[in-house]
Amino acid sequence: MAAEKNLVYRCIECSKESRELYRDYKHGVLKITICKSCQKPVDKYIEYDPVIILINAMLCKAQAYRHVLFNTSINIHGKLCIFCLLCEAYTRWLQLPGSSNITDPEDIIRYAKEWDFYRLFGIAALEQTAYLTGVFIVLCLARPKSLHSYSDFALLLKALLLSNYGKLLLIPAVIWEHDYTNLCLRLITLFVLTSNMQAIRVTLNVSRRLSFLAILCGLLFEAALFYIHHEQ
Repeated sequence: MAAEKNLVYRCIECSKESRELYRDYKHGVLKITICKSCQKPVDKYIEYDPVIILINAMLCKAQAYRHVLFNTSINIHGKLCIFCLLCEAYTRWLQLPGSSNITDPEDIIRYAKEWDFYRLFGIAALEQTAYLTGVFIVLCLARPKSLHSYSDFALLLKALLLSNYGKLLLIPAVIWEHDYTNLCLRLITLFVLTSNMQAIRVTLNVSRRLSFLAILCGLLFEAALFYIHHEQ
C-alpha cells in the first residue's frame, strides 16, 4: 500500500507519529521506516495480505487496529454501520413469531411483517445511537483533552463503527439455526463489545478500565432506551 506524502501516520507498536511508512529508493527498492521511539517498523502490515490483517483484527490486536485506523484510507464505516443495523434488524425480525412461515406474496400479514422489519431497523438505529452517546459522554468527562475537536470525535466514531463488523456474523448464526443459536448470538455480542473496547483504547490511547467503563455506560444507555420503548 502506497504511503502518500504530507500525511501523518502512526507507529502500530507505540502509536507515535511518523511522516512516512516506507522510503522509496527507486529501482524497486523499498525500505520500511523504523520508528524513532520504539525502534520497530512503523507499520509491518503494509507488506501483509489483507486476509492476514483481518485475522489479526479479529484477534483484537492493537497493531492491526492502528494500521486500519491511522495508516489506511478505509472509508466504509458509514456503509458498514447501515449493513450491521440491517443484520441486527433482520435477526430480530426473523425471531418474531411466524416471520419465517410467510410464503404467499398476496398475504396481508406479509406486508405487516415487512413493516415490523422497518420498525426493528429504526429501533436498532436508536439503540446504537444511545449506546454511542453513553460511550462519548464517559470519554468526554474522563478525557476531555482527547476529544477537543471535531476530527477527534470523527475518528473515534469511525473506529467504533468499524469495530462493529462482528455483527455481520448475526445473519449466518440465525439462518443456520441450531440448539446453540442463542449462545452464538451472545458470543457475537461479546466479541463486538470487545472490539469496541479495543477501538477506544487504540484511538485515544486510554486504559482498559476507562474503555470498559465507557462500554458499560453505553450499554446502560442502550438498556434504558430499550426499557422506555417496552414500557410504552
